[in-house]
Amino acid sequence: MTSKEDTIHHSFWDNVRATMKSEDTEGRFELLFTRTPGYLWAQFFRILHVHPIAVTLISIILGAASAFFFVRTDLQSNLIAVGLLIVANWLDCADGQLARMTGKKTLIGRILDGFAGDVWFQFIYVALALRLTPTWGIWGWLLGAYAGYWCHVRQANLADYYRNQHLYFQLGAQRSELDRSHKLQLSYDSLRWQSSDWFEKLYLFFYIRYTLRQEHMTPRCQEMLNRLTERFGDDIPADIREEFVRRSRPMMPACQALTFDLRIGVLYLTALLNCVWVYFLFEGIVLQVIFFRLRHRHEQLCADIIAKL
Repeated sequence: MTSKEDTIHHSFWDNVRATMKSEDTEGRFELLFTRTPGYLWAQFFRILHVHPIAVTLISIILGAASAFFFVRTDLQSNLIAVGLLIVANWLDCADGQLARMTGKKTLIGRILDGFAGDVWFQFIYVALALRLTPTWGIWGWLLGAYAGYWCHVRQANLADYYRNQHLYFQLGAQRSELDRSHKLQLSYDSLRWQSSDWFEKLYLFFYIRYTLRQEHMTPRCQEMLNRLTERFGDDIPADIREEFVRRSRPMMPACQALTFDLRIGVLYLTALLNCVWVYFLFEGIVLQVIFFRLRHRHEQLCADIIAKL
């Protein structure tokens, strides 16, 4: 017989898994170290009747505040920085979970949620460049600009796009967040600045450009999606979906590495060891190799599907 404790245990993990988009795209590490703490924080904030947007704002403040401590080289300051960023990441996860629990989903909440990580890293890269200035001078800033504003941005954009595409083929259009720039443009054109739609139009203005950057990096992928849409709409045959998901699944760990998990682990380690220049080189060399290899494999997958159409 199943004990009451076993039932509660299984119910808890089922509830946490229900807050994940897919175990393919998030994995065990996300489940244990991000989704589970986020779920507990979301439950806490739900009891206090805190709005998800307030949780997002707290996350942004904590993540940005970590940069103040990343500037310093002593161990105590860096431990504080790491702790602040860990909690910020938990809250960044909790806000979405809380929104789904309470049904308080808003456009501004979605915007702020996507904006949070960008704010953290903007401050952190400046902090790391300042930290390197006494010994590296201008070269610390140039290295930081290359790693952060060229490598990091493109790596995260591509990984986010591939994960959304995996969900599109795995779960369908309604349960994924795969957007196409031409459809977003139609929505943008239908809105007016001189109305209550101005905020959504402003959001779409920037989001269209974000989506275009993703599309420009993936030409074969765009050709595949266009051909599939022309022939099948959103009702893609099961055999094509299954092949795509099967071949895309092994690429998801690389996507996770390019978004947060591996990147942040190296940031923590190099900050605590006081060699943050290694973090910049890691982004500019190791993660770039992963980036190019991932893009090559995914584009080949799309080319193979195109050949079968």
